[in-house]
Amino acid sequence: MDASDDETAKAPFEAKMPRPSLVPQVTAQILDQIREGRLIPGQHLPSQTLADSLRVSRAPINAALRELERSGVVRSEPNRGYFLSDAAGRLAEIERSSLPAADAEDATYLKIAEDRLDGKLADRVSEAELMRLYDVPRIRLAKILYRIAEEGWAERLPGNGWAFGPMLNSRDAYEQAYQFRASIEWEAMRLPSFKLDEQAFNAARQEQERILRDHLTMSRAEIFHSNCAFHEMLIACSGNDFFLSSLKRVNRLRRLIEYRITIDRSRLPVQSREHLALLDLLASGHREAAAVFLRQHVLGACALKSPQVGGLGGDLPLRII
Repeated sequence: MDASDDETAKAPFEAKMPRPSLVPQVTAQILDQIREGRLIPGQHLPSQTLADSLRVSRAPINAALRELERSGVVRSEPNRGYFLSDAAGRLAEIERSSLPAADAEDATYLKIAEDRLDGKLADRVSEAELMRLYDVPRIRLAKILYRIAEEGWAERLPGNGWAFGPMLNSRDAYEQAYQFRASIEWEAMRLPSFKLDEQAFNAARQEQERILRDHLTMSRAEIFHSNCAFHEMLIACSGNDFFLSSLKRVNRLRRLIEYRITIDRSRLPVQSREHLALLDLLASGHREAAAVFLRQHVLGACALKSPQVGGLGGDLPLRII
């Protein structure tokens, strides 16, 4: 018996609420361990062991385990703690069964995004309703919902409900978001506190080179994530958390609309080469030139993509292609 997993032992931690954004991330990491076969059905899940492996406190671990119990991935036993359920084995089987299962999951994810943009999903929905609408088992739905929560466009409510956050839904709002991005990213790069992060720059170079190689096979979500990560890395070099948090909020708001815009994959190598050119300018000490180039880069992307969003101020007439 692990005292840390006793229901009575967990009580003091329940009053210590973890950061809301951390629980979906921890939940997703536990699901990853299940899919990779590092956790097997029936295995005991001591909260301290998981906390040590994921380098977090037990508060988000316990919150994640409660979420997974609601989804049937784990089960709890009085005075013993949490165990991986037998049903969780199907999650690993789904992932090992090859690409079609992953494609089905991505298709459901994008369908939820499309329905949300079309106004077919209310601001608040239950897991039972989503399972019925998308004909998806609870375990797979749980994985999709935790992914959505981690991306910031929905959050879990008490019980089995989910609340969707605000989003951009017009060309006017879309263009304003890009104008705001261009302004803050340009200004952040010109701050006296801006400092190059060599390790982050090296990682960014590797990622942009990967896009040059693999842009034809990358998923829509991967492309969006890589682009956001690059720009958030640059603005983080300013050392100003207000700039960074503002950019992250804009990126969360535009995520769904970006999924809806048809991706011109032939432009992705151009985008990556522009990103690499930005890194080169900064590495060579031409920060003012880099700031101007960055502003043109962001506004140029807006000019290319905003015509797909529909009439100015109008609702989106598009579908995911």
